[in-house]
Amino acid sequence: MKALKIILVIITSLVLLVAIFAYRNLNYDYTNENFMKKTGEKLGFTEKQAVLDDGSVLNYGEGPSNGPPLLLLHGQQATWQDYAKVLPELSKEFHIFAVDYYGHGKSGKDIAKYKANIIGRDLMWFMEHVIKKPSYVSGHSSGALLAAWLAANNSENVIGVVLEDGPFFSTEPGRAENTFAYKGFVNIHNFLNQNEIDNFTHYSLLYDPMIEIINKDGGDTWEKVIKGPALKYMEKHPGEIPRLWFYPPELGVNAIFELTRNVQDGTGSYDLYFGESFYDFSWFEGFNQEETLKNIKAPSLVMQVNPSKETAPDYYDENGMLLSAMDREDAKRVCNLIKNSKYITGFDSMHDIHSDCPEQFTDAVLNFKEEVETGTFVSDK
Repeated sequence: MKALKIILVIITSLVLLVAIFAYRNLNYDYTNENFMKKTGEKLGFTEKQAVLDDGSVLNYGEGPSNGPPLLLLHGQQATWQDYAKVLPELSKEFHIFAVDYYGHGKSGKDIAKYKANIIGRDLMWFMEHVIKKPSYVSGHSSGALLAAWLAANNSENVIGVVLEDGPFFSTEPGRAENTFAYKGFVNIHNFLNQNEIDNFTHYSLLYDPMIEIINKDGGDTWEKVIKGPALKYMEKHPGEIPRLWFYPPELGVNAIFELTRNVQDGTGSYDLYFGESFYDFSWFEGFNQEETLKNIKAPSLVMQVNPSKETAPDYYDENGMLLSAMDREDAKRVCNLIKNSKYITGFDSMHDIHSDCPEQFTDAVLNFKEEVETGTFVSDK
């Protein structure tokens, strides 16, 4: 009888642990969409919209005025809430303005505006009419390209700029085609130009470039571990993004599904035509990256992730495809072009440093702010 009780206790405990494990995995805030409900309002953040003279809308989150303005520009397929993990600490020393640029979040979805020069011009308007003070600017990924544009074209209103793992030069024709990021844009382009599957998540389960990486040893891991379970989930829950209870957030599987949310099939706020503008390079019309970097006068912090020890020790895979936003030579070129810049790495992140390494990112930005304000910022050159 005593042995039976012990067995029942063990079984009950195991069931409870599995239930807790599953609940966390299913309810984790993968896209930070619950940030405002749980934390943002307590910190003093409000979500607002600015309307330009032509009717274009820029949605943004604004924090309390605890220091100089800091304009945050997220990466592609994200929203301003992507900065949720670093907002609590940064908002103690900055007046945060985190913007959804066009094609993302609750901002405008006008395809004609999906160009760096146009977005940059409208962000300049935002700085002049909403922020109204010289600001620090920090951008991640394509947001880093926009941050560089602002620093070069609105120099009188940029105190300092943080370029977080930006895809400088790797996004140019002739080079971009052999990058992992571009293969994602090819996938978007192909989806938009077919009529067989109307759900991008479903389409991605069949053709996502991640398949090649996960099945690189010739196995069928993607099919068995990701595609199969996800398609079964979607059959039972039509129109929903898959959430697999047995995958913790740390593995990133459910996060892969979340990245496929989009306007076209009604699952999210990202416009796939923004990705299309990177596929056909129209986003870069009139945007010379080298000349832009040369024209940056403000102190600049250039952040780059560590290369992956497992898959890309030099940022490239065994076939010579760039898996990261830029390689070491790209980063060196960025720093050489910006007259007053400092390079920093050491971030064990695939790409999203502020999300994967929030404490490191926050420390780096706050140290940068202190050096700029005390006049102790020293360029690497």
